[in-house]
Amino acid sequence: MNRIWKALFKRFTNIEEKIPAEESISDFRNAKAYRKFKIASKQLIKESIFILCGIFSAAFGLESFLLPNNFIDGGATGIALLLTGLSELPLWGIILLVNVPFVILGYNIIGKQFAVKTAIAISLLALIIANIHFPEVTDDKLLVAVFGGFFLGAGIGFSVRGGAVIDGTEVLAIYLSRKFGATIGDIIIIINVMIFGAAAYFLSIEAALYSMITYFAASKTLDFVIEGIEEYISVNIISVHSEEIREMILNKLRRGVTIYKGQRGVKHASGNDDLDIIYTVLTRLELNKLNNEIAKIDSNAFVVMTPVKDTKGGMIKRRPLH
Repeated sequence: MNRIWKALFKRFTNIEEKIPAEESISDFRNAKAYRKFKIASKQLIKESIFILCGIFSAAFGLESFLLPNNFIDGGATGIALLLTGLSELPLWGIILLVNVPFVILGYNIIGKQFAVKTAIAISLLALIIANIHFPEVTDDKLLVAVFGGFFLGAGIGFSVRGGAVIDGTEVLAIYLSRKFGATIGDIIIIINVMIFGAAAYFLSIEAALYSMITYFAASKTLDFVIEGIEEYISVNIISVHSEEIREMILNKLRRGVTIYKGQRGVKHASGNDDLDIIYTVLTRLELNKLNNEIAKIDSNAFVVMTPVKDTKGGMIKRRPLH
C-alpha cells in the first residue's frame, strides 16, 4: 500500500527525489487536506456573503416598502405580513414563528446542513428587522408594490444562492408534492391563492391586487438573481452535414461541442443509418446566430433546444481565438 501511495504522489507532483514512503504519504495527505479546507473556506465565505446580502435586501424591502403600506407577498413572508397587519404582534416575531415548521420540514426532506443555514438566515432576518429600522421610501402604491417585491425577491434569491431560504414555502411545496403527487408549481399557486384571498377578505381587494403585483415582481427578481442574465440553452443538432456544423460552432461561435452517435429511426435503403448528433450549450442571445449559420449549411437540419438552469465546468465561456 505504501508503494502505491508513493507512486501516486510522484506522479501528481513530478518529484523524483528519494523521499521515505511515510513522509511522501504524509505530504500528499496534508496537501489534499489543505486543498479541501481551502475550497470549503472559500465556499463558506461566498455563501455567507450571499445570505447576508439577501437578509439585508429582504429587510429593506419589508420595512421601507411593504410593512408601512399594509402590502403583502406570497408564501411564508406574505403570511407573516398578513398576521402583522391583523394584529399588533411584531413582524420579526411572526417571521420566526411562521418559519419554524418549514425549518423542521427542510431538515426532514432536504438535510441537516440546509436546515441549519435556513434557521440561521431566518433568525438573522428577524434580528435585523427588530433592531435596524429602515426609513419609509415612498407611499406611492405602485412603486411600493414593484420595488418592495424587487428587494424582497432579490433577498430571497441571494439567500437561495447561499444555500438557505428565508421563505419556506418551497419546502412545504416539495413536501406536499411528494405526499399528494401534484407539481411544486401547482402547490405554490394554491398556497398563494389562499393567501391573497385572505388579504382581500381581511384587508381590502385593492391591497390584495397590489400584493399580487408585489408577488410577481418578487418572483421575476428571484428568477433573475438565481439564473442570471445569461440564460443557457442546450442544443441538439441532427444533420447529414454534421461535420460542417461542428466546425462552424467551434470556429464562428467559438463554443464547445460534444458529438455522440445515433441511428436514424426510419431506415434507409442504402443501409447506412448511422449519424453524428451534435450537442452544444450557448446563451439565448446567440441562438439567432446559430440558427442562421445552420440554415446556411443545412436548411433541413433537425434542431432541438432546451433551457438549462445552470452550468458548471466545460467550455461554457467563448473559446479564445488562436
